[in-house]
Amino acid sequence: MTADMARRLKQEHGVAARVATIVEPAIEDLGFRLVRVKLFGNTVQVMAERPDGSMTVGGCEEISRTISPLLDVEDPISGKYSLEVSSPGVDRPLVRPEDFERWAGFEAKIELATPLAGRKRFRGRLEGFDEGEVRLFIAPQEKGGDEVLVGLGFDAIGDARLVMTDELLAAASQRAKTGDVGDGADWDQEIEQPDDIEAE
Repeated sequence: MTADMARRLKQEHGVAARVATIVEPAIEDLGFRLVRVKLFGNTVQVMAERPDGSMTVGGCEEISRTISPLLDVEDPISGKYSLEVSSPGVDRPLVRPEDFERWAGFEAKIELATPLAGRKRFRGRLEGFDEGEVRLFIAPQEKGGDEVLVGLGFDAIGDARLVMTDELLAAASQRAKTGDVGDGADWDQEIEQPDDIEAE
């Protein structure tokens, strides 16, 4: 796999971006990959996975134990917060070119950061990734027509995720039989930070 296929679409801003910058190298050192960081009120959610897309509760616990002291030292968040390390889940975000390849054939929703021909939102069946573009079969404009294959520039994507379908659930169920894949918040830890430090 090339480095280009493994690069992550960075969607974080503000405090979440600071947290991502702090924790991503440590997560990679453990043999995992950061999917995304999100803030929900007083909860910091760090989503991660192994390179093969799997994750265990033990993996979430290992990441939490590693990144918690880093966040204590760097103090990107003020006050008390809960650190939640999770797997991407079934209707997972798609953040790397290889994600679009791995999940080819499944339905996805993609929102562009800036409109393409006046359109920002696309939904269809993933064809894969090629030459810097995510390729997606979308419904025809005219009823009864053939699906249309569109290419969306990877760097233009603001958000992308799989759509929960029967096919996706069946595939997730098959993978879960191995015991490797978690499906949501797997490890929580509350952290106390000094109240006089404000997040930027």
